[in-house]
Amino acid sequence: MKLSDTLLFRGLNEEEIKSLLLCLNASRRNYKKGETILSEGSSTENIGIVLSGMALISCCDIWGNNSILGNVAPGSVFAEVYACIPGQPMLVSVSAAEDTEILFMNAGRILTTCTNACPFHSRLAQNLLFVCAKKSLSLSQRMLHTSPKSIRGRLMSYFSECAKRSGGSSFIIPYNRQQLADYLNVDRSTMCNELSKMQRDGLIEYEKNKILLKD
Repeated sequence: MKLSDTLLFRGLNEEEIKSLLLCLNASRRNYKKGETILSEGSSTENIGIVLSGMALISCCDIWGNNSILGNVAPGSVFAEVYACIPGQPMLVSVSAAEDTEILFMNAGRILTTCTNACPFHSRLAQNLLFVCAKKSLSLSQRMLHTSPKSIRGRLMSYFSECAKRSGGSSFIIPYNRQQLADYLNVDRSTMCNELSKMQRDGLIEYEKNKILLKD
């Protein structure tokens, strides 16, 4: 994956990005599946971008109930809001859904002009604003999916969005069953039973993470 293909670095070529990474004090880290990348209650000054693998954004209440708020695929950014507010404790945790490589960049150096006065530094700041707006939209979409009272309604709301994004009635979701249940804020076993009923009713067909919406 080329960084120039990501939203954060769009409009910049590889040479410009290489120069920027030096200004941003960028560093790479590798995480094993299940390992915590950033923990709830901690603070960070760094924005993370997934280079390979996948990260999960989740929160946990005092009774241990876990809710998945979203996933971070290769090329996507996380912790940008917290990194832009120095000392702000994180309300969520970030963990590796599989073996994952992360590129960390200092947010303060993105928001302030570097000593080298890079002509493309302002483009990076503009891209960061776009990423933040896009992330806000994603959270709004999750609120839409969890607003229906029934589990079937939540599943169909989420599947409808996936179908629109894929441009067809067949698509692959990025979550396993537990992660999907956490994302929709429902019980896993009850959700799995509902998926079976929806298949018997002729609404969907599914095999693992592949879903087909029927007419």
